[in-house]
Amino acid sequence: MTLRVSGGRLVPEVRPDPAPAAGQVRLRVSACGVCRTDLHVLDGDLPARRPAIVPGHEIVGVVEAIGADVTEVRVGDRLGAAWLAWTCGQCRYCREGRENLCDRAEFHGWTRDGGYADQVIVEARYGFPLPPRLTDTECAPLLCAGLIGFRAWRAACADRRVDALGLYGFGAAAHLLAQLAIWRGQRVFAFVRPGDDAAAALARDLGCVWAGPSDAPPPEPLDAAILFAPVGELVPLALAAVRKGGAVICGGIHMSDIPAMPYERLWGERVLASVANLTRQDALEYLPVALEAGVRPHTVEYPLERANEALADLRHGRFTGAAVLVP
Repeated sequence: MTLRVSGGRLVPEVRPDPAPAAGQVRLRVSACGVCRTDLHVLDGDLPARRPAIVPGHEIVGVVEAIGADVTEVRVGDRLGAAWLAWTCGQCRYCREGRENLCDRAEFHGWTRDGGYADQVIVEARYGFPLPPRLTDTECAPLLCAGLIGFRAWRAACADRRVDALGLYGFGAAAHLLAQLAIWRGQRVFAFVRPGDDAAAALARDLGCVWAGPSDAPPPEPLDAAILFAPVGELVPLALAAVRKGGAVICGGIHMSDIPAMPYERLWGERVLASVANLTRQDALEYLPVALEAGVRPHTVEYPLERANEALADLRHGRFTGAAVLVP
């Protein structure tokens, strides 16, 4: 069974078993994380690239069929597949090691069918071996929420010492990154949706030194801040919260418009930047570090057929941590 996008909802559809082409494998999906990007696909915030797309890009599965010219994996291997599904390997960005910016890139759950299904086709070179000590459900959120947080965190820490780190939007990505940052000795300040006591409690339980509403100033200046909430109004607030020379990194693929603000918010050599997509190298570097740091996602499982419910719960903040679909 697959779940495809139709009229702003997911509808079930039975399809024949897909056959892997050269260089591809077919995975039997064992878990797929539910990401806010899936909501952006469903809502049309990301323009449709393919009709009736199957969402899902935090995919964990077992190889059950292999196409021609695949030598690096075998039937029975457990693999993860993330947002990046394919790149050209020839453009300037690919040649520079910035394949996340490839103009011809393909993405699971947006331009190629993703993991809201019991089977999915994946390019073998874009699948990753997963830590055996983690369950399928634990691995799934690491493949986007974990990875995008890792990439945003490295951008925030580049060229500056970060002792005080602010995380705006304490959902799947932030609760994973908080664990890694605290392990690295940083003090984490969690900004939650106003009134979201459960998210604030989770942040404190994970070791954050402060948790408060996203429209409140932190108790001290921040060295850097990362925005996971897709709310443009938070950008001026985050810039006001970081010290001179600090950075604000936007980690989402979509955000509402950033309002006009006085130049003073940016002045003082503050940096405002975004991160886009992921590279395969990000995954190869992040997964071992996450395991060493003891990063563990707080997950809520939903059967695959309840994916619409899971997305609605994500939209309205009805759970903390990350949701995972289990076929």
